[in-house]
Amino acid sequence: MRQRFRVNATQVIETRYRSLTPKARLIPLTAPFLSYLRADGILLPLEETDADPFSSTETDSGIFSSTSTPTGSPTNSDSDSDIYTDPSLSWPEIHSAVASTIGELGGNVVPKLNWSAPKDATWINATHTMECRSPNDVYLLLKSSDFVTHDLEQAFDGCSPSPSPDNAIESNSNNNDTIPYHLILRKTIPALATSLEFRCFVRARTLLCVCQRDLNHYDFLPNLTGTLRLRIQAFFEESLKGTFEDENWVFDVYIPPPHRRVWLIDVNPWAPRTDPLLFSWMEILGMRVPGLPAVKVDNRNGAANVVNGDGGSETEGTNEEEEEGVFTPEFRLVGRNDPEAYSFNTPQYSAHKMPKDVVDASGDGEAGLREFMGRWREIVKEQEEGERGEER
Repeated sequence: MRQRFRVNATQVIETRYRSLTPKARLIPLTAPFLSYLRADGILLPLEETDADPFSSTETDSGIFSSTSTPTGSPTNSDSDSDIYTDPSLSWPEIHSAVASTIGELGGNVVPKLNWSAPKDATWINATHTMECRSPNDVYLLLKSSDFVTHDLEQAFDGCSPSPSPDNAIESNSNNNDTIPYHLILRKTIPALATSLEFRCFVRARTLLCVCQRDLNHYDFLPNLTGTLRLRIQAFFEESLKGTFEDENWVFDVYIPPPHRRVWLIDVNPWAPRTDPLLFSWMEILGMRVPGLPAVKVDNRNGAANVVNGDGGSETEGTNEEEEEGVFTPEFRLVGRNDPEAYSFNTPQYSAHKMPKDVVDASGDGEAGLREFMGRWREIVKEQEEGERGEER
């Protein structure tokens, strides 16, 4: 499944669709700040509460050593390893913009890079959400997120180049320096009801299917299905269908009570990296689009590529309603008895809370984990022997 996608979907939302989204601000990122995000380890700037050398309040976050003084001089002059250098000194304009934007947006924001939000890193945030109340909250989420790292290092995986030079850059994983990265800070929606967030899949500029984003069962949602579907269809037809560059894409919406206004929350590429949630990509690719030949799914080389059929018996089933353009997208909710409705399943993004090597090994079952533990013991043994040799 290879599909082009505009380089800065976030920028598209905040320019063309600004009136359709919650209040947000866009901050162009500089090369020094991108280098900071790509660097190993997490070193955060000093906050105002840390700047008072006479304060007796313990402000150490555990991210950097509390033995460093606010001026960057170590308390122990014999140890060069304790020297602290404020990383924001290399990108003061970004630090200032982030701080002022948080204040402008009411003191509580949600961050996102060009394509991805750091949803996988909420475990490290004090609130266990993406809500950020200070610049350091933003930096901590961005630095801890595998999704953000993917945007920085492998942005074009699974995507083909765009034929248009406008708002797009050729798919070249070795040319990440040419991508105009932006940080978007969106004002937190008060009392956000995650039960009313939905993911919508578009193929050939047709709204194909819709599903919940929150994988829990809600008794009230089935009674609202008709209303919600009509609202999303009307929103898509009036505001998105003829204006978004790509024919195949995914977007997320929020429809708060009284369910009259639809907010555009996010746009995502038509690619395996976008979570299909209650569907599977194979299922979505197999859905018929009115007026188009049947689609075959080609699984060669381990990739799912869309291949248009040549008509024949697969297109003979097209009914008159489809030919006339009458099409109703499937609207899927979590049922009361669905496995997703219970908390027995693995917490979302739990694989991102441990080293990738461990996750990869677990995919091979018990044998893979035993092999991994064996290699780990060998590495630890070699390190211990090396330390003993140095002591001698």
